[in-house]
Amino acid sequence: MTAFLPSSWPSKSERHRRFGSTDAVPGRKATRKEDMTDLQNRRDDYLFEIQQVGVTAVKHPIALRSPLPPYHQTSIAALELTTTLDRSSKGINMSRLTEQLNAYRDIDFVSRPETLQIFVRDLARSMDQSGADVTLEFPWFYERAAPASGRIGLAHSDLFVEAVYREDETPAFRLNVGLTVSVTTLCPCSKEISEYSAHNQRGTVRIRAEVEPAQLDLNWCEVLLNAAESNASASLHPVLKRTDEKAVTERAYENPRFVEDLARLTAADLAECPFIRQFTVECRNEESIHQHDAVARIRCAKP
Repeated sequence: MTAFLPSSWPSKSERHRRFGSTDAVPGRKATRKEDMTDLQNRRDDYLFEIQQVGVTAVKHPIALRSPLPPYHQTSIAALELTTTLDRSSKGINMSRLTEQLNAYRDIDFVSRPETLQIFVRDLARSMDQSGADVTLEFPWFYERAAPASGRIGLAHSDLFVEAVYREDETPAFRLNVGLTVSVTTLCPCSKEISEYSAHNQRGTVRIRAEVEPAQLDLNWCEVLLNAAESNASASLHPVLKRTDEKAVTERAYENPRFVEDLARLTAADLAECPFIRQFTVECRNEESIHQHDAVARIRCAKP
């Protein structure tokens, strides 16, 4: 072990210099904001309008209300904040995007469509642009009881929210929501041809839906969750005792699902939702006896 005597060490500034730090070099460029060149606000013909420009992979805490306990939650969202940019503008003031996000830090703008509408509109106006987009993805937690013992734990899925504002369009505000959740699927073919047992695996259901903001309420995430899980062979559980494992295994055996079946049944539930205008559902199985995944997608727009 190396012996050391702190009292004999050089000072921190001397240590930094020893390891390569140097003094600042006097410069000739402006140091005051009002004297600095503003490249972003230079006007010219820059050839193209840009539909979306901004910041992505922004991590930020959000407050949200849940239709299932725990009813009040704090989550960490991955956000993308963008605005339009007209042809005559060189760039946007990107720092304003995160400034606007911070201004809404203590406001639950995720659970309330009307607040989200104000947020995305203000984002566009703060940038002097005609449009803006805000996308959030974040984990959502909810209590789940085991099917036989009733033991409770926290399950989770991932939610998606996208708000789009275009000043010159009708309607000016569009809202898309989504959910990604893992489920269990059991192969109908394997069950049919085997003397006993059937291969099963974890699958993922991914839903994206354009919704009618005026008809959307707090329960939308529960509706999407139920559409995915109720049509799978079985749901996943955070806590399972032996009696629960028996119940889950037998439920899966009683409800075999091809990836095609799961996609169609989930789509049928989504088609019946009054607040959904159009949707995409993707079901993906991590096949337990293959090296590949199985996937099925349905896109549907209501008339």
